[in-house]
Amino acid sequence: MKTTALSLLSTLLLCALTITTNAQKVYATKTGQVFFNATGGIEKIAAVNNQTDSKFVDQTGQIIFAVLVKGFKFENQLMEDHFNENYMESSKFPKADFKGYITNVKEINFSKDGSYPITVEGDLTIHGVAKKVSTKGTLKIEKGQPQIEGEFVVKIKDYGITGLYIGDKIAADASITINCKY
Repeated sequence: MKTTALSLLSTLLLCALTITTNAQKVYATKTGQVFFNATGGIEKIAAVNNQTDSKFVDQTGQIIFAVLVKGFKFENQLMEDHFNENYMESSKFPKADFKGYITNVKEINFSKDGSYPITVEGDLTIHGVAKKVSTKGTLKIEKGQPQIEGEFVVKIKDYGITGLYIGDKIAADASITINCKY
């Protein structure tokens, strides 16, 4: 009986050690930043959202970003109102998100400070429309804490966003910049 109990305890301990050594770490933030710039013509059309929710898994590279559309802040309140009501229809489509993978996550040494180039691929959903995207970025490690930075361009009309001034006062393409410290 003692041998069986000892054997069972040894097996459980070995399993626990195996799970611990293969554990993946999930990094998260709720204070990431997403900037967008759709300046066209003479008027500056840019905003920032400082409440970006993001998570990623170090072992698999799985990554998500989510923002509340009404969280974008403009210099001009009237522009913010038009953005939410006339273009983004934020009461109908309250959030935008990205779900995908850092495809080269195995090249990142999470235990060593440095700057690592990354490629991110996945689905970006804006205004209820999901599109496959791929972009380059940088993952920085400083004192064990990762930070992801990247920039990419989206065609506004590809996401079903229409409006009188797109292509005139509002650029047809919007530049999106991400900065998330985990």
